[in-house]
Amino acid sequence: MNGMIAHSKLTIDESDVEAVSKVLNSGYISQGGVVKEFEDKFSRFIGTEHGLATNSGTSALHLVLLALGVGANDEVICPSYVCTAVLNAINYCGANPRLVDIDQDDFNIDVEDVRRKIGPEVKAVIVPHIFGAPAKVDKFLEFGIPVIEDCAQAIGATYKGRKLGSFGDIAIFSFYATKVMATGEGGMVITDKNDLFQKARDLREFDERQDYRPRYNYKMTDLQAGLGLSQLERLPEFIERRKEIARRYDEGFSGCNFVRPTQSPEAEHIFFRYVVKVTGELDGYISELKRKGIEAKRPVFRPLHQYLGLPGDQFPKTEMVYEKALSIPIYPSLGDEEVEFIIKSVREILG
Repeated sequence: MNGMIAHSKLTIDESDVEAVSKVLNSGYISQGGVVKEFEDKFSRFIGTEHGLATNSGTSALHLVLLALGVGANDEVICPSYVCTAVLNAINYCGANPRLVDIDQDDFNIDVEDVRRKIGPEVKAVIVPHIFGAPAKVDKFLEFGIPVIEDCAQAIGATYKGRKLGSFGDIAIFSFYATKVMATGEGGMVITDKNDLFQKARDLREFDERQDYRPRYNYKMTDLQAGLGLSQLERLPEFIERRKEIARRYDEGFSGCNFVRPTQSPEAEHIFFRYVVKVTGELDGYISELKRKGIEAKRPVFRPLHQYLGLPGDQFPKTEMVYEKALSIPIYPSLGDEEVEFIIKSVREILG
């Protein structure tokens, strides 16, 4: 192959360029009617009443926590095996993270560890659908505390026939450049609960208000929303291509000395990441694949408990997955020849 096969890559075509050009030519590029159209169409796609566009997924989560009344000395449950943006949003509120372990089968948040760690100070639980694989989100609703679905990596995935983001009290999405669909930077809050929506919307922007309270500048621009509308239209194609590549990987890696996380038959994985558990030394495999011209990575840069200096033996499954999980390239613009080259190379190196 010529050049390095990137681990992640944005999928852009002429329709995206035209959508952004249309907004530029309109002369109105900040938050306006295109953002509202994107909010409406995205919330309908998920199957919820309200959508609130933001400038990032982190901003969306911050607004959600504030709308739920999370503040100083409150606790918010989240898995250790997740992006640091989740930890940042909790800290923005002055709250304390209550970290839990993950399920060793699908790498999602462990419902039983949540059950053990719920206490009176816990005001919400964040349930990420990691790598595009649906968590058993209905199990967390049984605890009687607000459930925030983190769908940053799982736009369009379904569980028990319903789209993710429609189960919890409220949900957040990310449209970062390498996500399932992209606006460059951007996020979305989704909910059926009007009170939460109104609180989040009130905090998203600060200008021209009758009263004063600390508010934020978390608006999405019409430029981003124009790209988002174009990407949303092609999202089913993106997901189908990801699934097609995943099927080819599954077939091509048959008999190899590694395993892929398992999924409930009620869960539709959209393969934001294609992750396998290896038996050998992970960094060595990453280096060997790089020499072949393939960028592979640890799918989570570092677990949160390591940043916070918490003992690893409190998160044994997270520790194991961190040391053994390998993410190989998967995205809609990955060509068939590249897919075959990756299969051949991974088989040679990982066996």
